[in-house]
Amino acid sequence: MILPSETVNPHEAPAGAPAKAQPHWSADHLRLHQLLRQQPQLLPAGAPLLLAVSGGQDSMAMTGLLLDLTRLHGWSLQLWHGDHGWRPESGQQAAELAQWAQQHGLALQIDRAEALAPNEAAARHWRYTRLAHWAERLGCQRVVTAHTASDRAETLLLHLARGSHRRGLASLRRQRPLLEPAPPDPAAETAIQLVRPLLLFSRSDTARLCRELGLPVWTDPSNTDPRFARNRLRQEVLPVLEQLHPGATRRIGAQAERLAGELERDEELVALALAGLHATPATSTHEVFTHEASSLGRQLQRAPLVALSLASQRALLQHWLSQHNLQPLSSRQLETLLARLAPRRGPGRLDLAGGWRLCWDRSTLALLGPTAGSPLHD
Repeated sequence: MILPSETVNPHEAPAGAPAKAQPHWSADHLRLHQLLRQQPQLLPAGAPLLLAVSGGQDSMAMTGLLLDLTRLHGWSLQLWHGDHGWRPESGQQAAELAQWAQQHGLALQIDRAEALAPNEAAARHWRYTRLAHWAERLGCQRVVTAHTASDRAETLLLHLARGSHRRGLASLRRQRPLLEPAPPDPAAETAIQLVRPLLLFSRSDTARLCRELGLPVWTDPSNTDPRFARNRLRQEVLPVLEQLHPGATRRIGAQAERLAGELERDEELVALALAGLHATPATSTHEVFTHEASSLGRQLQRAPLVALSLASQRALLQHWLSQHNLQPLSSRQLETLLARLAPRRGPGRLDLAGGWRLCWDRSTLALLGPTAGSPLHD
């Protein structure tokens, strides 16, 4: 029986367990090894890694590859399995996965959800919250998931159908903070990072890898349940696209990768442009702006900002707010702000969530915290 939270100790293998297999090496191992050498920040050498393992083909292929590559990168691997409790056989599958991990000398943490609604968003939130708990407890700064290029293609199509912003189309980046929002100073790297090293591979690749590496796979019937939008896309839409344009899934995933790169490039350029708009203490005539905002990078020069195109103003303002760990403005809020900041408009203010507010005079736009006073309250 699997308890709501159970740790399987690998140090004592069960009776009759097979000897630990020697590491494999293949073209797939080489592809992943080269990626991790080129981008060492993804899974730093010698780091403790927490692998999210469902028991499906993707996560088992990931576990097999990383286990084989450990001798070259020096990681210590910890596994985590989340049992949603939606299926009567899920407890037995978790127990079998635990036995497999023990045979291979891998520590496995098992969590079982209590009364979790059969909802994709709720399940994802529960998984990431539990992963954050275990990562902190085990001292792991990297949580590793088995998202593939196929997952990336599906996500792009779903977001495209919903009319998502480009940021949504560039979802499933190789690395991001596990939980949002991230700490205010991203350079400090204090946030636990979610890493997706298998974006090199498709779902057909992971099925082949499991066969070649002799890895067991535990199937989840919910992966074919048409109540979930992603399953319908996987079963009904992508096969048609593949018939029309063979290789469509791979190319769509590659497009998401390019979009993510372009977004990262644009964010870096926006940050450079924003630095040139920071106001000095002498810029504003309001004492509260000077003392509460300027020393914290919370003042922008108004005239140079509004001289830019509206598209540039939108990007700069949203990035500025994100730098201070604030939620982005809604489309309506942003358009209202841009209209009120236009040349020849006077001072004003815009209230934000959490007691924050934007206040401006003719020369300066300031971001004031919940406890700061403002000469523009009235």
